[in-house]
Amino acid sequence: MSEDPRRERIGFVHDLWRQWPFLLWLTALWMLLWGQFTVLAFLTGLIAAVAVTTVFRLPPIGLSGRVNPWYALVFVVTFVGALVKGSLTVAWQVLDLRRQPRAAVIAVPLRTDDDLIMAHTAVTASLIPGSLVLDIDRGRRVLYLHVIGVRGDADVDAHRAETLAWEARVIRAFGSRAQLERLRAAAQKEAA
Repeated sequence: MSEDPRRERIGFVHDLWRQWPFLLWLTALWMLLWGQFTVLAFLTGLIAAVAVTTVFRLPPIGLSGRVNPWYALVFVVTFVGALVKGSLTVAWQVLDLRRQPRAAVIAVPLRTDDDLIMAHTAVTASLIPGSLVLDIDRGRRVLYLHVIGVRGDADVDAHRAETLAWEARVIRAFGSRAQLERLRAAAQKEAA
């Protein structure tokens, strides 16, 4: 016996309402891809977003519901600085004919097990020139990065520390209070 069709429609609308940030993001992405910021582009993007989320049903993402504007700004400014620095570093490594840049694959054990924080950290690490995420071991919470410009163990440790710093920035900006507490506890444990 099937459910009441009216109740199904209400559930569908409720699901769409809960996903409004994702729908808005997909709509903005649609407008960026088309290069048009018009009412028509917004409406067609919204229709496409609703169609995509209806056809390709994803499990609900557990957002923390918390955004710290100060740490989000710190994250963005630091990220832009890292983009510039990484671009200049990679350009110098390519142009420096005296030595070939060496590469390494390093494992970075993360401090959080939240999928969204892990994904943000991985994307951030991949977007900065000079490093690329090769694999994520979700069960063990480990990112595997391919990094260029590595001359020794000190560089490996520096890249590992930088990736953990990105994880911390993401948690401070977008993580839940429980994740913040785990980050503080992990920092105190590492300091001891």
